[in-house]
Amino acid sequence: MKSTHLYRSLALTGTLLISACASTEATDTATATATATNQLAELSAQAMNSDTAYEIVKSLTVEVGPRIAGSEGDKRAVEWAESKFKELGFDNVYKEPVRVRNWSRGIADAKIIAPYQQKLFITALGGSVATPEGGLTTEVAMFNSLASLKQADAAQVDGKIVFINQRMQRDRAGKGYGPVVIGRSQGAIEAAKLGAKAVLIRSVGTDNSRFAHTGVMQYSDDVQKIPAGALSNADADNLQAMIDAGNDVTLAVDMRAKEHGWQTSYNVVGEFTGTESPEEVVLIGAHLDSWDEGTGALDDGAGVGIVTGAATLIKNLTGQPKRTIRVVLYASEEFGLTGAQEYTRKHKEELGNIIVAAESDFGAGEIYQMDTLFTPNALEVATPLFAALAKIGIKQGHNQAGGGPDVSMLPKHGVPVVSLLQDGTYYFDYHHTANDTLDKVDPKALAQNQAAYALLAYFMANSGIETRPAPKETAQSH
Repeated sequence: MKSTHLYRSLALTGTLLISACASTEATDTATATATATNQLAELSAQAMNSDTAYEIVKSLTVEVGPRIAGSEGDKRAVEWAESKFKELGFDNVYKEPVRVRNWSRGIADAKIIAPYQQKLFITALGGSVATPEGGLTTEVAMFNSLASLKQADAAQVDGKIVFINQRMQRDRAGKGYGPVVIGRSQGAIEAAKLGAKAVLIRSVGTDNSRFAHTGVMQYSDDVQKIPAGALSNADADNLQAMIDAGNDVTLAVDMRAKEHGWQTSYNVVGEFTGTESPEEVVLIGAHLDSWDEGTGALDDGAGVGIVTGAATLIKNLTGQPKRTIRVVLYASEEFGLTGAQEYTRKHKEELGNIIVAAESDFGAGEIYQMDTLFTPNALEVATPLFAALAKIGIKQGHNQAGGGPDVSMLPKHGVPVVSLLQDGTYYFDYHHTANDTLDKVDPKALAQNQAAYALLAYFMANSGIETRPAPKETAQSH
């Protein structure tokens, strides 16, 4: 009997102890959640009212300006980035060399010779060869898409300038870009296969201005290289109207682009080193280079300001993070993600230490959604983060994120990524044009972006969240 009573007593005691432990654990969890919520709320409020990101964009666009890969502007940008990181108090600042293509645009002129003489506003596509000395003058053959060009007979194209007349559709997520940009990248190859002398595309943009949109194009080693340019949308409309009226249209085009070989540029990195797990890294990035006609305020000065400002505010408002927060400003994104490829190659053995990676490279529109690529358990742990983001207008999205151009190659190495989706309704009005200047940046929207990246980086660096193993990689979000 005593033995039975003893067992019952021990069982009751054990039950009470388990209950007490469970209660203590629940209390600790609730306390930790409440603490995290309060810290995130304070950081968000401060970041939403800070002009740190805007001042960084202003500094970059005013003091450096255009910074196409391999140019003098690019060199100034690298020096500026190193100096800015140090000025803002990053405790580990360094640069890593990247071999980049150095191409210059030169002049690009075009005019209609017949049936009605008019000047056209064009720009060379990035990487284009020049026209023959003195330019070229010939008839135009218009196609509504790259697909229709590929179906054409050589007799329709041979000896002519091909005009690919496909208009980009406006969309908040930029979904109109993909179907049209293929004409920019592949147009010269397909036109040359049919004997064309040059190719002009309708600008890949949503505006109706006379600013032409540049962007990188491609050649194939086994196909003749022909000059490639973009017409402003307004000039494309004019040219289309003449052709639609049944006229044979003749153009004169003169483009003087040049290749200058390969140069050394740099990925520039600034870190706030972790106090508890310095080897574990929260990576937030943007690209430092820009095209040469505007000042690269939206693409990607805004991104530089957002991620640099976010990391700076975390350190200034909350102190040194537990995990390392690393800001990477990538070289030569515009010419084929060269800096990102080199970063991934150089750090391949360390990629397993990246807790999360995210990139800002879609202008300065407000963020409306955060997509993730996390283990499901991490989504539960991140509840305070999602709640804090919701308070500044950002909803939780799907768990199949791609992470943005420069970090899009990381998921195949098992790196968890985040995509913070921005409102790009008007982004492609200015994208890759001379009109990409500081006045297009909305300081209020930029501050909301800064707050979102600050919340993300702070939580990932200080909560102890484990984001791996990431689900299988899918396509990029935009």
